[in-house]
Amino acid sequence: MSEKERKAAQQFMEAIPHAKALGMQFTSLGDGCAEMKMPYDQRFIGDPETGVIHGGAVFALLDTTCGAAVMAHPDVKGTTATIDLRIDYMRPATPGQSIRTRATCYRVTRSVAFVRAEALDEDDTSVVATATGAFVAEKK
Repeated sequence: MSEKERKAAQQFMEAIPHAKALGMQFTSLGDGCAEMKMPYDQRFIGDPETGVIHGGAVFALLDTTCGAAVMAHPDVKGTTATIDLRIDYMRPATPGQSIRTRATCYRVTRSVAFVRAEALDEDDTSVVATATGAFVAEKK
């Protein structure tokens, strides 16, 4: 990640308090792609018996990663907002492991950007959830 991308990512995270509260961190950003991770935290457990992270925390991570991918697209200027985001949960996240996400902004129209993403455990064995979404985006 370049210094310019690092600064943009930092500004993005500071503008979203819940992202900071959930411990989200960028691992890669640029050219319409973003990758983030969220460490396992007992505060985010949805099922105390199994220790599985709540789906809402996974959703928030995917939404944030998708928005970052839109902002990192070379044809987009300015900020973005979620219009629609569909999440398909494939399996529970593995208790004790960080969750990693990667998103790609694959199409930008005059005012809407389209994104695909996935969430995985840190060991990359299989997908926890997938996402497809539409975001407000002003084309350059």
